[in-house]
Amino acid sequence: MTEDQPEDPILRSRERVRWLANLGKRCGYGCFGGALVAFVLNYYINGSALSISITVALLITGSLILAPAIIFGYAANAADREDQGLPHGH
Repeated sequence: MTEDQPEDPILRSRERVRWLANLGKRCGYGCFGGALVAFVLNYYINGSALSISITVALLITGSLILAPAIIFGYAANAADREDQGLPHGH
């Protein structure tokens, strides 16, 4: 946007949602990756109940973070498509 045009608050809000959704995706997939590493380590070193609990906690946390992040990311992209007059895709 140029200096003489005011920034649209809707677009600014949409970009903030998209940024948070991307952050949530990184955190969620990171939790899944951490759970995979914890599972493999637990398998090879015959770990304890604590390592199993860490694996399960990472899977649950990743799911709780990732699900809304994916939904909000798709919503922001759909809003952009709607503004451009493109087909909905469903």
